[in-house]
Amino acid sequence: MAGKQKKKVEFDPRVFLSVIGTGRTIVSLQKKQTVYAQGDPCDAVFYVQKGKVKLTVLSDSGKEAIVAIWGDGDFFGEGCLVGQLKRIGTASAMTECTLMRVEDKEMRRALDNERRLSKLFVTHLLSRNIRYEEDLVDQLFNSSEKRLARVLLLLARFGNDGLPQTTDVEEISQETLAEMVGTTRSRVSFFMNKFRRLGFVDYNGGLKVHSSLLNVVLHD
Repeated sequence: MAGKQKKKVEFDPRVFLSVIGTGRTIVSLQKKQTVYAQGDPCDAVFYVQKGKVKLTVLSDSGKEAIVAIWGDGDFFGEGCLVGQLKRIGTASAMTECTLMRVEDKEMRRALDNERRLSKLFVTHLLSRNIRYEEDLVDQLFNSSEKRLARVLLLLARFGNDGLPQTTDVEEISQETLAEMVGTTRSRVSFFMNKFRRLGFVDYNGGLKVHSSLLNVVLHD
């Protein structure tokens, strides 16, 4: 009787992005630690297993701006896959973070050979591209109040499960919100107090964002 053939183990992208292996390492960071700095070699893709990471860019004149925030399930640093040699910004932990670091050669190999990972990665990039387009429209046409409401809803990941979620106030300072919205800290403070007064947000050891905050975004 012929020996039993070993069943091929089906590739699981979630396992690939959570287990140490060839070209893959786990990176654990404390709040405010740097993942990579502007100008560093661009040689790996990162996947957020847990936590929040922000990308800041420093201009020649010394002005710093937050250009992106990533959370659980997000990829970042993928410029290495298209020939980017140096990091264009600084990625740092906003909270305690656990990241999967995948070397560029290993990521290219996996994307070429594993359809499920490629689909997951492309879906992420397309979703993020849509988000950037929405951000641009938001900046061009919406008031700072609407922009703040949208940022809070995005940070709370409202819509992922249809339920209000909580964002720690210590994680997202009003200064950070002001940079993201493109306004002053005093304006952010004014609108946050207004949102709390109207019952759109609550402070109770953290910042709870309610679905009713959508009224600010949708109201003309």
